[in-house]
Amino acid sequence: MSPAENHTLIRIPTLRTERFVMRAPRMSDLDAYAAFRGSERSKGVGGPYNREQSHDNLCGIIGHWHLEGYGRWMVTDTDDTPLGVVGMMNTPFWPEPEIAWSVFGNAEGKGVAYEAAQAARTYAYHVLGWTTAISCVLADNTRSHALATRMGATRDGSFTHEELGELFIYRHPSPEAAA
Repeated sequence: MSPAENHTLIRIPTLRTERFVMRAPRMSDLDAYAAFRGSERSKGVGGPYNREQSHDNLCGIIGHWHLEGYGRWMVTDTDDTPLGVVGMMNTPFWPEPEIAWSVFGNAEGKGVAYEAAQAARTYAYHVLGWTTAISCVLADNTRSHALATRMGATRDGSFTHEELGELFIYRHPSPEAAA
């Protein structure tokens, strides 16, 4: 029975990596999140979006936890400055559960996505019991292709999303191989 069918609310766990905090999104994150979603950087997630759409999507990140029992975290530095959104996601429109990352402009090139995605994958494998995971990347997103490869993921075909177009699938190593 899913959390939604059970009518229980999921407490979104807080994870700490060596340099970052991964926590539930808050309303105080909206300015940073809307700035990212309104920028050209958000093309890889279907953007740019306006502030209202960004708010709705931020609410959707929280809702994913309650409907699926897992989701994405707001990644912050130790001063609680939002740096990006990283974690697990899956929808009926996706080929299978994914480790996903979006890093805000102020965090680009600082290893935020790598460190947080590693923590999210560990959580998916060791807490949720996943035995596999993918990451989906647009053809022209060279930084995400490099990140998936750095995490040990290998190309495993592609799929075409109705709005985003063709996405390359990267298959992450098994829990045993990723350890």
